[in-house]
Amino acid sequence: MSKLNIDQKSVRTLFSEKKTDFLIPDYQRPYAWGEKECQTLWDDLFTFAFPDNDCDKFDSDGNEYFLGPIVTFKNAEGKMEIIDGQQRLTTLMLLLRAFYDKYGNMKNDRAIKTSKFIEQCIWKTDEFGDPDKSALKIDSEVATDDQKDEFLNILKTGKTEENWKSSYAVNYRFFQKKIADFLNDYPDWFSYFPVRIMNNCILLPIEAESQDTALRIFSTLNDRGKPLSDADIFKAQFYKYFSAKGEKAQFIEKWKALEELCSSIFRRTPMDELFTRYMYYERSRQGIKASTTEALRKFYERNSYALMKNEQTFENLIDLAKFWEDVQNQSKIRFSDKVLRRLFVLNYAPNGMWTYFVSVYYLTYRDSQGFLEDESFYQFLNKITAFIWAYAVTNPGVNALRTPIFAEMVNVVNKRPVTFSDFLFQPQHLQNVLSNYYFSNNRAITKAMLTWWALQDEEQELPSLETNFQIEHIFARNRQVKEKTLADPRNLESLGNKVLLEKRINISASDYRFVDKVKYYTGFENSRKQKLEGTKIKELHDLVATHQDFTETDIVQRNAKIMLKFQAYLKENGLIQE
Repeated sequence: MSKLNIDQKSVRTLFSEKKTDFLIPDYQRPYAWGEKECQTLWDDLFTFAFPDNDCDKFDSDGNEYFLGPIVTFKNAEGKMEIIDGQQRLTTLMLLLRAFYDKYGNMKNDRAIKTSKFIEQCIWKTDEFGDPDKSALKIDSEVATDDQKDEFLNILKTGKTEENWKSSYAVNYRFFQKKIADFLNDYPDWFSYFPVRIMNNCILLPIEAESQDTALRIFSTLNDRGKPLSDADIFKAQFYKYFSAKGEKAQFIEKWKALEELCSSIFRRTPMDELFTRYMYYERSRQGIKASTTEALRKFYERNSYALMKNEQTFENLIDLAKFWEDVQNQSKIRFSDKVLRRLFVLNYAPNGMWTYFVSVYYLTYRDSQGFLEDESFYQFLNKITAFIWAYAVTNPGVNALRTPIFAEMVNVVNKRPVTFSDFLFQPQHLQNVLSNYYFSNNRAITKAMLTWWALQDEEQELPSLETNFQIEHIFARNRQVKEKTLADPRNLESLGNKVLLEKRINISASDYRFVDKVKYYTGFENSRKQKLEGTKIKELHDLVATHQDFTETDIVQRNAKIMLKFQAYLKENGLIQE
């Protein structure tokens, strides 16, 4: 069981302890508080220190103001690495330094005592409590914060340069002004405010025995802030490697650009997603086929983060991100039209496993310009689409897909053909499963199958990936509820009755007959003389041209056509047992 040291302390007690030696580590994000947060802190502290705007109503023995937890762990150098509380600690240090800048020049007893207290919070002291003003109680190594030196210089000197625009300088000047205004408005209270902050404002330091434990605590406690990602830890390892090579500035510039790129491509934890996709490439190179995968950080921290001590790793990550940017942008420079059509279909895959598979393929087969041989890539995309779609029906669940996919990833990195030879589909079993499968709208494979079907028509225009498609029931569900027209109600939810339709085409009357839906499919002019565009799905236009109504017979025939075509697609890709 992990051991924790937890003991609430006043700001003064925590900051002035001899052992206090805070470090904002290289993997932390840059300081982000602005004037709004500083104003809120100032107002809260002032209201606490002077209840009802009255200095005498404060109870120095009983009043406390809780500032929040500080999660740290002691690193190998004995420093207290800050996992949670960076923003609060940094701002408190700036506030105390601003008080010291004003009070340090005053000669009365209270001002001298107050200054002495602040000195012990900001600087390391000797056995007599005198400060060594070259040794701060806090240091910052944040890799992507090229303004951290301003913070440290402010703490050391109490001064800012006119051209300093960092959050540190802006916030420090803000506090200087607030303190000057405070002394002007409340001259008789001048010594009480900083003392009450230091003595009666409480922090909850939580010292964990390891970085892992500290990160877990942070994730548990922090429901508002942005938690540290695994990529923040990886960034620190790269930073050390490139700094040792004298390439610190170049790395920081490239990392920031990579973060921006990934944020535009991936949804949640963008950098972690990139590292995950790359992990499967390195995993495959190591010949790992096991269906269980390690946590992301556990994988990369092997051999003391050996992968982060290799320049090629970082270049590969950048290249892989640019590849996925082109996938998202449907780049016609990098990809042919037929490849873009396959990639569009895969974007509707029932799970995300395909992105790892394609990442492995790209990093293995790319040429020096980052291009893939078109026909080979096209055949690969067809094969994995056919397999993933069929496997989702016969073996539901993403975990089931890991065994065949991981084995084929190893084949890819060794440039062996992708065959899925141990997982071919038995034709009769496949047909039985497809015939009895319930393609409900809440199953991802339903939209996946409809997307595959729409793009099988070579005349179907390639839609944009930004288009929001929904599932349309050609024979309306409410019509069946009201009229009981279908002899077999199961046909209502069969693929034969479903088609992709853009969300923007809002068919509000869900019990419309087919003839009433035609104008929505083809486009029409509304009562305000606005031209409403029809669907881009070619099959719907074909149905409008050939049908007056869409009946149960049409549903059954269309469903059989889809199923036969899909089984033929599997056979074309060598996935059916002979």
